[in-house]
Amino acid sequence: MTRSQRRQARLVLEDGTCLTGRSFGAVADSVGELVFNTSITGYQEILTDPSYRGQTVLLTQPHIGNYGINSEDEESNHLWLSGLVVREACGRASSFRSGGELGDYLVQHGVPAIEEVDTRLITRRIRSAGAMRVLITHDLDSPEATLVDRVRSAPSVSDEDHVRAVTVDAPRQWIRGDESLFAARREGAPTERHAIVAYDFGAKRNILRALVETGFDVTVVPAHTPAEAVLERKPAGVFLSNGPGDPAILDYAVGAVRQLVDKVPVFGICLGHQILAQVFGAKTFKMPFGHHGGNQPVMDLTTEKVEITAQNHSFAVDPERLPDAVEVTHINLNDRTVEGIRHRELPVFSVQYHPEAAPGPHDALYLFDRFRAQLTR
Repeated sequence: MTRSQRRQARLVLEDGTCLTGRSFGAVADSVGELVFNTSITGYQEILTDPSYRGQTVLLTQPHIGNYGINSEDEESNHLWLSGLVVREACGRASSFRSGGELGDYLVQHGVPAIEEVDTRLITRRIRSAGAMRVLITHDLDSPEATLVDRVRSAPSVSDEDHVRAVTVDAPRQWIRGDESLFAARREGAPTERHAIVAYDFGAKRNILRALVETGFDVTVVPAHTPAEAVLERKPAGVFLSNGPGDPAILDYAVGAVRQLVDKVPVFGICLGHQILAQVFGAKTFKMPFGHHGGNQPVMDLTTEKVEITAQNHSFAVDPERLPDAVEVTHINLNDRTVEGIRHRELPVFSVQYHPEAAPGPHDALYLFDRFRAQLTR
């Protein structure tokens, strides 16, 4: 379908902004929290990241879809986001890896998308006013005021436990390491393997791949798994994954991890980091517009090295409530928010960002080796 043949659609923000563009995804309406992602590539990984459940993603890169779609780049078997907003959608991919077109992929998974809107204007509006709910609709007849009321009456991200919707329904083994010729290659893969349990709060596949490549045999368990069931497996360590939504409502996860931290080494990423911070008494807070993209500078305070990181989070840890036994190990150099913590005595640590990338740089892959080192002390 050519661009001129695509039907019109509207984008409505809760602040009253109403823009008209063209639909290139599913012919459906959706409401989600609007976030912008600054990654230049990696749109398929973003689309399939469970952490985006309940959110509509605006990609600031102006031309999206030019290298198509392929199964290697999927981070799950489902598209979790509410909708997609881009400046220009490529209708015909050009890549030897491509197995399909972006628009067809969105239609197949029932995700609405809109192009030909001013993504720079929308991004600036979010940066000034903070995160807002947004409606993508094919209703061209209703008054703008009616559509704005519809957005404002929609639930917020914090009104639902999104983790329960994305987690696995039963324990399962993950045995696959790197599956693509384009994956980051590391020399000297360990021969000795350690059995660990990974809590699935919305885990990306590349995290699980990285754990396997680092020498772990991974059992993935549902987010609501009690600590007793984990300890029965006698794991060498426990991993806490990324995931969607507000960490403050995940009492069941915080309670389980609280029973594990003094018994086994623990490593958390993103939502796992926020859960771990709550275990030690810290609070989390909603950021104005979060960190979403592959170009966030972070300093590792333990080495004073700076890494460029991939991030995807709308909440952050308040360091004021961390006890003396827990130290901040990483900070964001843009806004000084907490990017990592560790316990001074227990083999427990976490980071807010995504060392597995997908998409993004590979500067922080060393953290998986750091987790392995905790198990072999």
